[in-house]
Parts: sequence; C-alpha cells; structure tokens
Amino acid sequence: MTNNRKPTTALEIDTMRAKRLTLQQRKTIFRDLVSAQDQGMKPSESRQHIIGLYKISDAQLLQIEEEGISKDWPPFDDVMSQAS
Repeated sequence: MTNNRKPTTALEIDTMRAKRLTLQQRKTIFRDLVSAQDQGMKPSESRQHIIGLYKISDAQLLQIEEEGISKDWPPFDDVMSQAS
C-alpha cells in the first residue's frame, strides 16, 4: 500500500525540500559552510550567509550539517584527518 499522506508540519515540509537538493548540492553547501567558518566567520554568521546565498531554510541547513558531519564530507574529513 502506498502512503499518499502529504507533509503537514514545518519540519516535514523542510525535510521534503532538503530531499529535493541533490547530493552534490548538499555537499557544496556543506563545503561552503565549513569554508566560511575556517575563514573566520562566527558559526551564526556563516549559517546566515549560507542560508541567504543558497535560499534554503535554517532547518534545511541543519539537516545538511548533520548529514555532512555524519558522513565525513569534505572539507570536514580533511580537517579531521589533520587534527589526528
């Protein structure tokens, strides 16, 4: 049986929007976020910069951050290997 229920909460809607981004797009957003912080931007400033640059929601960026960290996307994997 197919579930045809439409998303109703803001989180469900943001999750659906985030899934519309390709893997490459999510990796690019993650890379740019990490790079902005590496260049001296405060985390809150870098988040607002990336949200505005890519026209995504805060919830979408949070999902991308979590995915990037859990999957060791570059440049995060480079930073972690240098710290070892």
